[in-house]
Parts: sequence; structure tokens; C-alpha cells
Amino acid sequence: MKTRYRSSALRLAAWLASLAVSAQLHAATYPLPSGEDTVIGDIQYAVAEHEDTLLDLGRRYGVGYEEIVAANPGVDPWLPGAGTRVLIPSRYILPDPPREGLIVSLAEHRLWYFPRAKVGEAPVVMTYPISIGKMDWKTPLGMTRIVNKREKPIWYPPESVRREHEADGRPLPKAVPPGPDNPLGEYAMRLGIPGGAYLIHGTNLPAGVGMQVTHGCIRMYPENISELYKLVAVNTSVRLIDQPYRMGWHGEELYIEVHAPLEGQDPVEMRSLTNITRLLVAATQNRSVAIDWARAERAFILATGVPEPVLLRPATVQAAGETPGG
Repeated sequence: MKTRYRSSALRLAAWLASLAVSAQLHAATYPLPSGEDTVIGDIQYAVAEHEDTLLDLGRRYGVGYEEIVAANPGVDPWLPGAGTRVLIPSRYILPDPPREGLIVSLAEHRLWYFPRAKVGEAPVVMTYPISIGKMDWKTPLGMTRIVNKREKPIWYPPESVRREHEADGRPLPKAVPPGPDNPLGEYAMRLGIPGGAYLIHGTNLPAGVGMQVTHGCIRMYPENISELYKLVAVNTSVRLIDQPYRMGWHGEELYIEVHAPLEGQDPVEMRSLTNITRLLVAATQNRSVAIDWARAERAFILATGVPEPVLLRPATVQAAGETPGG
């Protein structure tokens, strides 16, 4: 009887664990904050098992490769080790308004969806990790729209991509049918960007999600594009942005979020402290607060992508002989 009970308990525990994991495979959904607040979510931690990589943990918690690696400096991405405590970067500062439709944020390798709230319902935001264009195939910036949607799409590799594969000894056909060899996965949504076939699509290689590896398209985990595809209609607006630095308020605390420059960007220009100083001053001009400049500079240098508080606490201000706002 005890053995049967123990077996049932183990099966129940395994079932509950699988539910927890499967829930994470969908979008992280948050209520939109009110007033001046722009920080959402909370930091989580996971303990790595022997067989885990950071990619495994990232996919389990809805985080891409670059995000989870940047948030855990010093941790081996391929062998973090059993018992290693891994930070899951699940706190975010919202992109600058307007917050509507889809926003593709290149610097953070993340897509944001702001669905229209139904009557009587509070507005929410959904967010997913993405891959973006590599150095020679940059994902363009600007405003566009979803112009069509395709389930089980056929991939027609552009001539430039076929030439690249040919040079590497991996020739491509003119058309790749749906199936396990199709890099578009099961779903694709085309953007109305002139001069190229830019898509938001799935993938048959989910380990690459969260990296700067595509030919300009936006690549998503299969389970994420399956969810988003059903939610987004043709003609939905899409804004493609590059915001490596953000400031955001959560109550009386100011946070800074810093991402490393993308491959191919000028690191000197992108890593200028002047940019951070300008944003911090603008964020605090209507509030009587004091900035912890040492902490802000440290967050800027580390560029973990994790929002960090940057205000001096009252006790610290007094100890330093400063007055708030000074």
C-alpha cells in the first residue's frame, strides 16, 4: 500500500512539474502598469540539473540564449553544473511608447505584443525571445505591418542566401517544402518591408533562438510562434527598434537596463556613458531624487540586460552628505 501511494505521489509530482515547464513555454504575460511605472516582471532563479545547459533553462523559462548568458556572467553556457543557481532575466523595462501591436526590440532579442484590451478587461503585454539578423544581414528598423500569414510555409531561399550556401558547400533548392528541413518551421508572418522577404517565423533549430544569426528575419521558438500566430491578425502594426539602454520607474525606484551592442555596431559610440547620463537626467528631472552614479556605471559596464535600481537610498544620501535631487 505504501509503495502504491509513493508511486502515485511521484507521478503526481512529475505531472505538476511538467505543467510548470509547459506553462513557461508560452508567452510571459503581464498587466500593463499604470501611471509612470514601466517595469514589469520579477527576477527568478533556477537550479541547474546535471544535464542542463543555459539554452535548456532559457527555453524552459521563455528566455533566449544571449539574454540568459549575459545575465549569468562566469557561468559556462554548455555545462553550468548540477546545483548551479542560474538567474532567469524575467524583469523588463517596457519599450518606449506607443505600446500597440508588435514591437521587435533588436538590442534585447525580444518581441513585444500589445493586444487590444476587450471591454471590461485590463490591458496586458506579452513578450517572447527572438533571433535577429546577423551582421551582414541586419534586421531593418522602422514601422511596417503584417501583410500575410502562412501555415506550413514553403521557403523560397533568396538568391543571395543560395549563393552563400553554395559557397559553403551546402547547396539549397529553389524551394524547401514544409517539414523538418524547413527553417521557417510551421508558421510564418510576412512583414511589409520593401526590398526583401522579412518574416516573423518559427524554426527547425530552436537552439539558435535568442541569437544574432538570421538573414534578417525574426525567428521564434516553435511553441511561441504557434501561440502568437493565432493572436495576431493581418495588418497588425510592427515597430522594429534598437534601444540598448532603457530607464524605467517602479513606484519610487528608478531602474536602468543595459544591453551589449549588437554585432556590427560601433562599440565606442554604443558604449558612451554620455548616452546613459542623458537618459538618467531626463528620467529624474521631475523628481527630487539622487542617482547612485557608481551603480549606474557598473550596470552600464556589465550590460547584463537585467534592470538594476540606480537611486541612492535616503540613509546612503545622508551618509554621503548629499541632499536628494542634488
